[in-house]
Amino acid sequence: MQLTINGKTRQIEAEAGTPLLWVIRDELGMTGTKYGCGAAQCGACTVLVDGQPTRSCVTTVETVADQPVTTIEAITDDPVGRRVVAAWVAHQVPQCGYCQSGQVMAATALLKQNPGPGDEDIASAMVNLCRCGTYNAIAAAVRQAARG
Repeated sequence: MQLTINGKTRQIEAEAGTPLLWVIRDELGMTGTKYGCGAAQCGACTVLVDGQPTRSCVTTVETVADQPVTTIEAITDDPVGRRVVAAWVAHQVPQCGYCQSGQVMAATALLKQNPGPGDEDIASAMVNLCRCGTYNAIAAAVRQAARG
């Protein structure tokens, strides 16, 4: 099976039903996408599939075979992703950092779909869990990234 990940076509050996997360981490060695809860609740495993935030821990590899997948490793290749990462650094969002790749992916997807989100839009889109409770810093970083 072939996947397009971060703009490159890759030959994958995984069996049908394998979660996309395990292919990204174990087969391709891209460890920026994290395993959190394994139940699509926390969002640590968020990647973009055709631009949509997707929980890779419950998404089977065969369901994304014909769609582009973007991981945290390539997010700064995108101008919106680059702004999000710069805002994350400016606001010193990460504490333990475990959830941050998923948070950045969700924020990038939000700003690509809605370049000028209000506070309610941000609250609705940024539903990933952060065990350090950096939600205020995350919202501030999203607002800054939206301003450019």
